[in-house]
Amino acid sequence: MFMKSLFVTHTKSRIRCVSCTHGTAIFLFLALGLVAKTQAQVNKVNDPALNAAQAEAQAAPPTTEDYVIGPDDLLNLYVLDVPELSRDYRVSAAGAITIPVLPTPLDAAGLTLSEFSKLLSQDLKAKGLVSDPHITVSVDQSRLHSVAIVGAVKQPQVYPLLSRTTLLDILSQVGGLADDASNTVIVHRGDIANRASSQGTGTTRGTQQQPADTLTLDLRQLLESGDPSLNIYIYPGDRITVPRAGVIYVVGAVNKPGGFTMKASTHGMTVLQVLALAEDAKTTAKRDQTVIIRNDPQAREGRKQIPVNLKAILGGKSPDPVLQAEDILFIPDSSGKRAFNRGIESIVQAATGVAIYGGARF
Repeated sequence: MFMKSLFVTHTKSRIRCVSCTHGTAIFLFLALGLVAKTQAQVNKVNDPALNAAQAEAQAAPPTTEDYVIGPDDLLNLYVLDVPELSRDYRVSAAGAITIPVLPTPLDAAGLTLSEFSKLLSQDLKAKGLVSDPHITVSVDQSRLHSVAIVGAVKQPQVYPLLSRTTLLDILSQVGGLADDASNTVIVHRGDIANRASSQGTGTTRGTQQQPADTLTLDLRQLLESGDPSLNIYIYPGDRITVPRAGVIYVVGAVNKPGGFTMKASTHGMTVLQVLALAEDAKTTAKRDQTVIIRNDPQAREGRKQIPVNLKAILGGKSPDPVLQAEDILFIPDSSGKRAFNRGIESIVQAATGVAIYGGARF
């Protein structure tokens, strides 16, 4: 049935040989061969899309941009002139595809479309089922080929991704960064990215190779400089996390107490910078009695106090300390000093109860 490329050729009128002499049989055999060759050429000319697909499938070793088949994918197989085999096939959980005319399933998961097409072609030819198979494979559905991006982005979710793209392209698809995004992005590599790296092609767009399973990149540098080595390739199965920036709290004798998101900065946020965000201290503030309350598991109550002479800092007589995420800058005044005497916990409760500026917190 499947040897139709050799023995049966469809033209406008089907040629049949019911009974003939020996010489006539030879003539008809040659005629059939000529018609088959001519029809094949006509098909080739009249189907440029198929010709292009065949040329791509038969090209020498596939690149890492070629789609990699995964378990549970739904593939569409088209075998030229063999409609009995041309249909959709589901890749099993074990990564194999069952072809009705083949005795055993073919392993598909982990192969590119062109690699699987070549494998199927070899099997059909080896079993004598199709003399010169021309096969194209396409993807109809894929549940595993996606990329997840979470954290401080405007539209965190799972996006379908059938081939590689870049980090900036993914960030644009999620609407960009949230207001409280940190300076870094963390990329957890999936199997496809690891496979691309093992093939020696790397996962970056620049000369620097980063085969690690987890990458941490400087978002500020990427967005400001456009360094191509930081705009890495993202593959199906990767997971991207944009951490939220830390918050610094300012309470006490300031005009705008609250929590302020640490903005992108090479040197971090200092006391004077966060004081400016709090719209300066009040005239009743005890500037020389300012303290930073910082989380410290080794300290009593899990927090330590760092004295800060705000008056000396403003006068240029003392360095401007760099604050850390979750620090509380407390500037007392007459009533605030009494609250401070009751303990750190009262200040912490006041800090965590104020509004947060510069980005929503979840």
